[in-house]
Amino acid sequence: MTRPPVRTAPTGAVYFSLLGPLTARLDGHELPLGPRKQRLVLATLLSRPNTPVPVEVLTDAVWPDDPPRTARKNLQVYVSAARTLLGPAGHEGRDRVVHGCGGYLLRIAEGELDTLRFGSLARAGRAAAGRGDLAGAARLLREALDLWEGPPLNDLRDSAGVAEEAGRLEARCLTVYEDWAETEIELGRPAVAVDGLRDLVERHPLRERLRAAWMNSLHQSGRQAEALAVYDDYRQLMARELGLEPSPAMTALYRSMLGRGREARRPAPAREAVSPAPPACTAAFTGRPGELRELLEVLGCGEERVVVVSGPAGAGKSALALRAAHLLADRFPDGRVRVRVRREDGTARGRAEILAELGRLCGAAGNAASSGNAASPENAASPEGGAGGDRAATAALADAWQEWQARHRALVVLDDVPDEASVRGLLSRSGKCSVLITARGQLAGLAPVHRIALPALADSEALELLGKLIGAGRLRADPGAALRIVRACGGLPLAVEVSGMRLAVLRHLPLAEYADRLDDPSAALDELVAGDVSVRHRIASGWQDLADGDRWVLGRLAGLAEGGGFTLDRATEALGCGERAAIRAVESLIDAGAVTSPAGEVTAHAALYEVPRLLGLYAHEREGV
Repeated sequence: MTRPPVRTAPTGAVYFSLLGPLTARLDGHELPLGPRKQRLVLATLLSRPNTPVPVEVLTDAVWPDDPPRTARKNLQVYVSAARTLLGPAGHEGRDRVVHGCGGYLLRIAEGELDTLRFGSLARAGRAAAGRGDLAGAARLLREALDLWEGPPLNDLRDSAGVAEEAGRLEARCLTVYEDWAETEIELGRPAVAVDGLRDLVERHPLRERLRAAWMNSLHQSGRQAEALAVYDDYRQLMARELGLEPSPAMTALYRSMLGRGREARRPAPAREAVSPAPPACTAAFTGRPGELRELLEVLGCGEERVVVVSGPAGAGKSALALRAAHLLADRFPDGRVRVRVRREDGTARGRAEILAELGRLCGAAGNAASSGNAASPENAASPEGGAGGDRAATAALADAWQEWQARHRALVVLDDVPDEASVRGLLSRSGKCSVLITARGQLAGLAPVHRIALPALADSEALELLGKLIGAGRLRADPGAALRIVRACGGLPLAVEVSGMRLAVLRHLPLAEYADRLDDPSAALDELVAGDVSVRHRIASGWQDLADGDRWVLGRLAGLAEGGGFTLDRATEALGCGERAAIRAVESLIDAGAVTSPAGEVTAHAALYEVPRLLGLYAHEREGV
């Protein structure tokens, strides 16, 4: 198995640790880090390695209430001390900590900082799990956890700024611990995780994934009574502290353990569905409680085999699907597999290419391989409609996939489906496999399916997501401006998240000023960019899905929607056509996910239709209306 390369530090370089108390070691000997304020500056710089840290952030970390007039001069002294630690004064150290318009940037290699090494090992472990190499994944994840010496920066948490960074680090550590524990359980080695899980649950009693892993490790170790007691304690805690019941997935896990002795767990053949969400979805899953509950109930009962989750680009469909797939692990003992149905450029992948990937992930290509070279990678990746050999390869792969589904109980996530034709040959015709489809459009041609449409986030959900990225304290400092930001984003999760990522970097920018920028229709989409994540780019991908006629109609209707919605009469007038033609045009956009309609039954004349704000702004740009 290939291990991630270790970018080691130069000989004699200092090694810094944040996963525990802040320490610096040179050749195994711990170095003095000076007075507390100097350590706060160093901890803040190390918490954001290779990223500019604004002077204001450093100032808040050291003097949260009343910075002295000499704060900037004092910071220069503390930064100079950091340079001395990193290299000879006036040479390497000066190049390693540089000052620019964005603040101070500390350049540091993976082999010099434990959090960078931790992240590299965690990514390699998850990649190994995605390939089905569970033993390798467990080893890499354990190696990452061995860097963890206690709560991150536990000696400096009385500083609110450092405590916020430490909280993010601790959340990352806990997630990796959960990944490792679940991998060990799947490998049939639950006993190695029991004690550590118990200790972490005591410190984080409401973290459900930790508690579920503890229950599973006890159960698979033959300690069923203790596993059931863990659930009962959790149920009482939830009722007492939050007035809530455990989630449907947690309850299903508990029920599956009732009356059953120890059962060996075999490794799931594929874990792609529980890998992180796509790059644009970086924040923790937030909101959607009703939709998530419905998804868990529908897929958990086993009666509905196909579910379609629809919504506009950036609505969080993939994040919801992946969250549900993770929570439903015990309902699908033969695994959960996720396959993207589009390429990175937004074009649809061929059916043979998708079938080949499904077969590779689930081990379903073996039967097809018996047909000579029909299922070879070269043939499988060929576009449909080519030579007879290509069609034979696709048919062999399709037969092998249907046979695999007939013999297994797995959850297949087909992500970002462009149209019905892309998935018709992939759905199970028999057996107990379930398919979860995410799509921008409604895919009305698929039946029978259970449909869940994702609306915009509620204000409270959008504010929770924003707060996770910029910090609860900053959110509370100007709640009115925060509300303006999420409403200017139209409640679109991607836009809220990009706003949060942008504000997390621009710590100096007042929320009210950023809200003013988003309120400006001519500038809003320009503001919704964070690094390589662009809301305009994602919306443009959805725009390309529309037929030319639908684009023109959307451009005309977008102007009507600015006042909060439009009626059929106003649409008829704007489009300059008859009523029946207007109904067909509006309903075509509803089917494509570009226009929303009321949830309840109402006549076409009484309905109030809406175009999502950001999609409307993009339509104005493209159609010039």
